[in-house]
Amino acid sequence: MTEPSPQPAKSDGGTQPDEADRLRAMLRSPGYLKTLVFCALIGIPVSFAAFWFLVALRELERLMWADLPQALDWNTPPWWWPLPLLLVAGIVVGLVVTHLPGAGGHIPAAGLQPGGATARALPGVILAAVASLPLGATLGPEAPLIALGGGLALLFRDLARRPVTPTTTALLGAAGAASALAAIFGNPLVAAVLLMEVAGVGGPQLFAVMLPALLSSGVGSLVFTGFGNWTGLSTGGLSLKPGAPIPHLDTGDVVWSVLMAVAIGAAVHLVQVGGRRVAAFVPTRTVVHTAVCALAAGACAAVYTLVTDRSPADVASSGQATLTKLAADPHAWGIGALIAVLLCKGAAYALCLGSLRGGPIFPSLFLGGAVGVLLAPLPGLGVVPGLAAGMAAAAASALRLPVSSVVLVVLMLGSVAMTPVVILAAVVAFVTAELLPPGRAVSPVGKPARSVPAVAADRA
Repeated sequence: MTEPSPQPAKSDGGTQPDEADRLRAMLRSPGYLKTLVFCALIGIPVSFAAFWFLVALRELERLMWADLPQALDWNTPPWWWPLPLLLVAGIVVGLVVTHLPGAGGHIPAAGLQPGGATARALPGVILAAVASLPLGATLGPEAPLIALGGGLALLFRDLARRPVTPTTTALLGAAGAASALAAIFGNPLVAAVLLMEVAGVGGPQLFAVMLPALLSSGVGSLVFTGFGNWTGLSTGGLSLKPGAPIPHLDTGDVVWSVLMAVAIGAAVHLVQVGGRRVAAFVPTRTVVHTAVCALAAGACAAVYTLVTDRSPADVASSGQATLTKLAADPHAWGIGALIAVLLCKGAAYALCLGSLRGGPIFPSLFLGGAVGVLLAPLPGLGVVPGLAAGMAAAAASALRLPVSSVVLVVLMLGSVAMTPVVILAAVVAFVTAELLPPGRAVSPVGKPARSVPAVAADRA
């Protein structure tokens, strides 16, 4: 970007411009306008890349967890199935972290990071994600998508020989990340809000980040929604169809949602503390310790199958597909199965947060939804309010992004009827998690930090 034009004086004769003046000066800057146009152009190729990345992950996951077991005459994977897969995942991720630039991307225990990976780090990010997610990591694809989108945007900038400045790097990274995230969430609004809240900016800086991210994700979403004769590509999106009718809220729903949010906020916080301890343990002997932690996550899935006789994929997966099944038919899960999946998936989630590569969103949504279904029989609480409040509370306490969590859960439900309990649960869980001792933190690249999480400290 070129330097902005001289800042106008305030109307009262002062020399310091107010926020409106700074915003107008930014929007009139030729460099910023060129950056907006470039962000719109890169939205399409980044969205195509994100689409094929998700397709590859989905097909590999289907191969590992459905096609291969069936080829060996098993209707569902046997109890030991996650052990060799996650052992391989741990070894590959450990080697990527040790030998490739970028260490395979951000450690999930450090939270979502607004910046994209450099073009040089993209091969390691993709390889670590492909080794982690299809082989059973209890993580989602959103963090690799952020790195992929941001890295591709910077690569396109270099190919187009655009000026390289800290400002363009930040804006293009956010725009590319938002465009890629729209592929998994199925909605550009969620992606843009998430990136803006992760960035933690306000005033004119908010608009500086918001406009490229919103524009790029909106243009890129045309790849999936279609336009003209183009019918679009389907990634499945992220939506739930609750098997129970959506009720009117009553006092019981509100009271139980608040109490449930406090418990979920504390429980998810403990899982995150465990993840940060794992992240501090891994770097001492990266390959060996990563493999050990991944194998332990596989053991959690194996124990779950031995106890419940259900598929180990309930634990050894992001939880996106399982959450859809849970919402559609909550009565198919007994109380014992729900308790077992919460304990085993929670432990596997903590292990994978600190050792493998992926994102924290989808496992937290599943865990919160499972708590909501488990507690739904409480007097005055129904399945849908419990599901909505549980997902909002878990997402807000895991991400520390309450606004994004509310938007995400409301759009997933496809109805605004649950919005009050979603907001209450998100805020209460966020405050609960923030007030608890943070424990040992890690930097995004895996080195132990001194006190509170870096992302929370930056945001404060």
